Amino acid sequence: MSPDIAAYGLKQVVTPNLDRLAAEGRRYTRAYSTAPVCSSSRSAFILGCYQTTTGLHPHDVENPQPLPAPYQHLPGLLREAGWFVTNAAAPGAQRGGKAIKKGKTHYNFAHDPAKMYDGDDWRKRKPEQPFFAQFQITEPHRDFPIPESFDEEKLRAIELPPNYPDHPLARRDWYAYQRSVEVVDQRVGVILDQLQTEGVLDNTIVMFFADHGRPMPWGKQWLTVEGLQVPLIVRGPQIGAMRVEERLVSLIDLAPSMLQVAGLPVPSWMQGKAIFGPEFPERDHLFAARDRCGDAMDRIRAVIRRDSWLVQNFNPSLSRLNWSGYKEASYPGMPLLRVLNETGGLNTFQSQWLKTDRPEIEFYDLKTDPRGLNNLAAHPDHAPTITQMRTQLDSWIQSSGDRGVAGDPATEPAIEQIQKEKRADYQRTWKKRLGKTEPTDAERLAWWMRLYELD
Repeated sequence: MSPDIAAYGLKQVVTPNLDRLAAEGRRYTRAYSTAPVCSSSRSAFILGCYQTTTGLHPHDVENPQPLPAPYQHLPGLLREAGWFVTNAAAPGAQRGGKAIKKGKTHYNFAHDPAKMYDGDDWRKRKPEQPFFAQFQITEPHRDFPIPESFDEEKLRAIELPPNYPDHPLARRDWYAYQRSVEVVDQRVGVILDQLQTEGVLDNTIVMFFADHGRPMPWGKQWLTVEGLQVPLIVRGPQIGAMRVEERLVSLIDLAPSMLQVAGLPVPSWMQGKAIFGPEFPERDHLFAARDRCGDAMDRIRAVIRRDSWLVQNFNPSLSRLNWSGYKEASYPGMPLLRVLNETGGLNTFQSQWLKTDRPEIEFYDLKTDPRGLNNLAAHPDHAPTITQMRTQLDSWIQSSGDRGVAGDPATEPAIEQIQKEKRADYQRTWKKRLGKTEPTDAERLAWWMRLYELD
């Protein structure tokens, strides 16, 4: 999810528990994931370093390998130091109407959860033993539950970004997403109540964050503001109340921050910086990367500054609608965009996002365009900044040992095999829904319209 809660200014959602966290703690307004997709991002923040450095850059690694030396995951470091470490699905978590029993890991390295964690309930620790508990909140991952009814006032109040069509299906899908965010808030409330009941809330640091940005066509999987900016709220001893931090933060900062809180040394190989101590890491820029996402092969890199954003597309001949079996099965916006584009239902600004290729370099001025939607790479006024940022990116690729340069690790199957298997999954999904393995965009759109009660 993106920072789509009331504490960040979105008035169409009701999020009292997250608002409480923000009021009693610190809200980070410029927090970013290192990847716009879960397993790559999760592999990075659990290790405290970029996924491109460790070779964990593809999303959904088919043949995960053990972590090479010197890398160690945060739960293991804490367990070695005597902490009780747990991982659990948030109380009440569901997907597809079924309860989720286990906490999500989805790291791109081989691991044994039984050795990585002490269990799923932090309350089972020894008396006075310090604990590190992870709660995995499944909402608002796709598929969204379809609301039983739609509040017309809230539907009208939804502010769709200008690169999305103002279409009834888009609004209802966005509405379902926002209601999922409200479920996230409810899950957080149950966890806070659990800590309060056990009498440890006030001496426990609570961190709330998302893996990456919202699951919409131009969010997840893309190095956009929508794909990378995440909520990050921290509450606890010495954090301070009603504080807002506007400096740049990366999710790879969380692991070294927790080690610092635990009084443990931060390994030299961690690229993140501790952000809870008295000396905040002043940064001029951060980096982010996107590589293969399931069956969608691509390579993109980004430099994020406070006031500017640069993206380099290493495969500019690919469309932004580069085939993703996951998105084509789960996102109603995918067939909607294509059908509207074919029928003239998109304006000029929206249709440019559906071109068959992309520019190699994109540059966005966040001072005037905080959503990062208007590419100014060709504007001469920005040429010096673009040159600087490209130099920073080239230097980082070299110094960080960016293993995405070579594509997938050698241990992975050929991309053709991955794409064949993912296509079969996509075909089974639509065979079940429509009785056809390869329905047209129009047929898929009609199915989504019926599902959202718009037929």
